[in-house]
Amino acid sequence: MRKIVLSLVTLLFFGLANAQIKEKGVIEITPKFGISSFSEYNEDEDSTKSNSGVEFGATADYYFNNRWSLRSGLIFDKMGGIYNYEGDRYEDKLNYLSVPINANWHFGSTRKWNLNFGLSPAVLLKSRININGGIENFPENSLETFQLGFTFGIGYKIEVTKRFGILIDAQFFEGLTNINNASPERFTNSGSSFNLGGVIQL
Repeated sequence: MRKIVLSLVTLLFFGLANAQIKEKGVIEITPKFGISSFSEYNEDEDSTKSNSGVEFGATADYYFNNRWSLRSGLIFDKMGGIYNYEGDRYEDKLNYLSVPINANWHFGSTRKWNLNFGLSPAVLLKSRININGGIENFPENSLETFQLGFTFGIGYKIEVTKRFGILIDAQFFEGLTNINNASPERFTNSGSSFNLGGVIQL
C-alpha cells in the first residue's frame, strides 16, 4: 500500500511539473470507464432507489484556445432504478448509448482542471426489468427509444508525458424528456458517474 501511495504522489507531481497549455486545433481522445448510479424520477419529483452500473466509452476534445474546447463522443450507460410494487422488487435495467455535446472550460494556472456542460442525446439500446431476481424484457413500445439530457461534470488531468495523461472526473446527467410510453405519467432518468480515463493527444 505504501508503494502504491508513493507512486501516485510521484505521478501527480510529475504531471504538475510537465504541464502543457493547449493551443487552437489540438485534439485529445479519452477512452474511459467508470461506476455509475442512476434513479428514475416521476413528475412529482419522487424517485426510485438508485441502481449501480458500469459506464464506458470515449470522448474527444477539440481546443479553440487554451481555456475552451468542444467535447463529444460515445458513452454507454446503464440507467433506470429500483423500486417496490405490491410486495415485489423491480429493477429497470436500461442501456443507453449517449452522444454528449459539451462545452469544456479548462481552468487553473496549468489548465489541469476542467468543467464541462451541455446536452446529451441518447438512444435506448436494450431494456430489461428484474422482478424478484427474474429478468424479463420490457413490453414493446412501453419506453421511448430516444431521450435528451443535460450533462455537466468536473475533472482533473494528470499529465504523464506531453501526449498522454490520466483523467479523473465526475459526470452528472439530468433527463429532460419523458422515457415512459406505458402511461400518462412522466418519468426521467437522473444520475452520476465517477470515471478514470487515458488522455491521448493526437
